[in-house]
Order: sequence, then C-alpha cells, then structure tokens
Amino acid sequence: MHRPTTSAEPTPDDRIRQLRGRIDQVDAELAELLERRALLAAEVQRLKPVGYFAGRDARRERELVERMAEHAPRLGADRLAAIMDSVISAGLAAAQEEAERDR
Repeated sequence: MHRPTTSAEPTPDDRIRQLRGRIDQVDAELAELLERRALLAAEVQRLKPVGYFAGRDARRERELVERMAEHAPRLGADRLAAIMDSVISAGLAAAQEEAERDR
C-alpha cells in the first residue's frame, strides 16, 4: 500500500527561520541581562574608592570566567574571557560616561 507523503517535516528554510526566531529571543534576553549587569556594575563603581577602568580586578574577572566556563563548555574560558572583557569594558565606559554627565 502506498502512503502519500506529507509536508509535516519542515524544510531547511523553515527550520532556519524557526531557529533564527529562537536566536532573536535569546538575543533579546541577553540584551536585558547585559543591561542589568551594566547597572549593577555601575553601582559598584560608584562605591569603589578607585573606580571605572582603574578599578578593574583581574583576579575577580578570571574567577568569573572560570565559573562561566563551567556553564558554557562549548565556548570555553578563552572565548568567554574575550567576551567578558568586552562586556566589562562596555559597562565601565557607559558608567563613566553617565558619571561625567551627572557632574
């Protein structure tokens, strides 16, 4: 007996669209998390005697990356270190600009 084929299986283009939609959702969540992180880091910088770029703590940053690498083994510590360096630098720059505007 011959069974008709069904189009229940998504095409590669459909699957790409679905996956990109999920990526877009993750990116939106990531942006919100980065904003929250930047706000928290800015508060820390305001409390430090030496803040912003001069107040970076290399040991703490290494520990942060090591903890993150446990949750993101595909990226690994080296890639995460580069990502977090950018995240930290961007957050510090934003906090410093905000502080200078508020003076």
